Amino acid sequence: MPVAGLHHAAYRCKDAKETVEFYRKYLDLDFNIAVAENEVPSTGEWSPHIHIFLQMPDGSFIAFFELPEDKGNILDPETPAWVQHLALKVENMDVLNAYRDRLEAGGIDVLGPTDHGLCQSIYFRDPSGHRLELVVDTLTQELADRLREKAPEMLQIWSETKRAPDVDLDLHANARG
Repeated sequence: MPVAGLHHAAYRCKDAKETVEFYRKYLDLDFNIAVAENEVPSTGEWSPHIHIFLQMPDGSFIAFFELPEDKGNILDPETPAWVQHLALKVENMDVLNAYRDRLEAGGIDVLGPTDHGLCQSIYFRDPSGHRLELVVDTLTQELADRLREKAPEMLQIWSETKRAPDVDLDLHANARG
């Protein structure tokens, strides 16, 4: 009885309208649901909010809450800025580079492409400061098999030492051919 897939991932945003405009203009997402309420449906507590949904081609959503009366941070200030991010898949390097060019033309700072061995990606931030990653999957079946085989060992060593284990995964074999 596995989970069937992602319905939505939800984040807080500074401004719902600005967020919709960004994701439509730069990432071509379909804005198609907005629900505004004064009370939280699950708890009944007072918290005026709008919940917006931007749909991806696979049917899943990125969702945001604008919470004008609630205190708190958009991002966790105790976590390094590079950790909290949402990675979205694109079809190929041509598409990745086209998005990079579009973002940069819009004045948005872009880092990459970065070759991670199993994927290549670019990084940038949305208007609320959320770090986004666009990813081209470059994972070969050979590397996928090697990663699956080594995952339990990698996790066990990490759990015991809290350091990167000396396990050669040869992540960049794809780049070498």
